[in-house]
Amino acid sequence: MYAVIQNGGKQFKVSEGDVVRMERIHADIDSVVEAEKVLMIANGTDVQIGQPIVEGAKVTLKVTSHGKGEKVKIFKYKPKTGYRKRQGHRQPYTEVVVEKIEA
Repeated sequence: MYAVIQNGGKQFKVSEGDVVRMERIHADIDSVVEAEKVLMIANGTDVQIGQPIVEGAKVTLKVTSHGKGEKVKIFKYKPKTGYRKRQGHRQPYTEVVVEKIEA
C-alpha cells in the first residue's frame, strides 16, 4: 500500500515505514502530524485518485528531526560593469517517518 501526498508544492510517494525529507513542518520532534493533502492511494489493484484530494484519507507522520540541506551557491555577474554578487542558501527540511496510511 502506498500513497502520494503533497507538501510544500512537492509530491511524495510514501509507504508505511518510509523515511522522507520534506519541506519544513513547524512541529516538535517526536510529535505526530497528519498529512491531509492525499492525492492518491493504491492498495494492490484498488486505486483511489483524488479530484484533487482523496476525501477522508490521511497519512500519519512522525517527526524525527529538523535540519538544513546542502548549500546552494548563487553567483550573479555582469561583465564590464564590476557587478558581482555571491550568495548561498541552505533549504530547511523536516525528516519524518510514515506511520500509517488511512483510506
